[in-house]
Amino acid sequence: MEVYFDNSATTRCYDSVKDIVIRTMTEDFGNPSAMHLKGVEAEKYVKDSAARLARILKVQEKEILFTSGGTESDNLALIGAAMANKRSGNHIITTAVEHPAVSQPALFLQEQGFEVTYLPVDSRGVVKLDALEAVLRPDTILVSVMYVNNEVGAVMPVEEIGRRIREKSPKALFHVDAIQAFGKYRIYPKKMGIDLLSVSSHKIHGPKGVGFLYINEKAKIQPQILGGGQQSGMRSGTDNVPGIAGLGVAAEEIYRNLDANVEKMYCLKEHIAKGLTKIPDIRINGMELREGAPQILSISVMGVRSEVLLHSLEERGIFISAGSACSSHKRKPSSTLAAMGMPKDQIESTVRLSFSEENTVEEADYFLQVMEEMVPMLRRYSRR
Repeated sequence: MEVYFDNSATTRCYDSVKDIVIRTMTEDFGNPSAMHLKGVEAEKYVKDSAARLARILKVQEKEILFTSGGTESDNLALIGAAMANKRSGNHIITTAVEHPAVSQPALFLQEQGFEVTYLPVDSRGVVKLDALEAVLRPDTILVSVMYVNNEVGAVMPVEEIGRRIREKSPKALFHVDAIQAFGKYRIYPKKMGIDLLSVSSHKIHGPKGVGFLYINEKAKIQPQILGGGQQSGMRSGTDNVPGIAGLGVAAEEIYRNLDANVEKMYCLKEHIAKGLTKIPDIRINGMELREGAPQILSISVMGVRSEVLLHSLEERGIFISAGSACSSHKRKPSSTLAAMGMPKDQIESTVRLSFSEENTVEEADYFLQVMEEMVPMLRRYSRR
């Protein structure tokens, strides 16, 4: 049996997504900037996808900007917003547990002379609201907080953060990295006080290499890619029609069945967590199971290094992650787990399981059976 529990790294494309991607690559393959019929046909796919996403978020179509994925969306949000608003101040706030697609642009902006404050988190990985309250200032121009942490599934109090920003720093833009949250939660940026929202397609059964950034029409943001003036000059370059079309179909399909999908993932997460209690010295990290994100389960198998466990499971056809797979093949100590106060030996023994609605109880039972057989053996081996 093959078991894929690494859906936070990437997901299998829906069949409906595959079909529209093939169609827009082989039949309706025109350049959407072209003025002839083939171009008009291609442009319809782009507009249709924007309309689908706008309906899901309850925003305007013109506020949807297509990008190459989550990393570009995060970079554009941080660097574009900081550069466009630097006359109003130079203070930026983010957290100690952000994905590198946010933390690296924040570091870049720091090198450009911006002042960046990093908010601490508690032992569950949740940002401390009192710490945010203490550092919000009149010259704060941007606050960037992820909705769901990609390593432990901690869910941030996004709506409350938005409220506090409006009260203490009304000029500041609020950016939310929703890459692990979109398709798992109903997100309404205008209601929640979110000005910028990053989303990636391949986390929701869409194609890789495409995503979008919601930009509130009132937000000032400076383009980072210049050229032919596509997307109202905000992001030049020929639109990735197959990717954009696939993203729209994936988003609509995942939200059509959202409640059932989420409940299925929570049940699977609980089933595995309960089964793991039979194995001594396995720790569940992060929030309580139903408080955290439905698709992410972080565990520490004490006495077994994460890479050893990962490759041992791989030999049995089970695929998990030894952390985030979104940076590179190089394994680095997790800054997220360190920020949660986790000791070094536990960090080195931590792996992530991440589910989709396509996973089954049978797969979960196979995983638990393998773990019961394998973990004692790996622990004996590691003591040699």
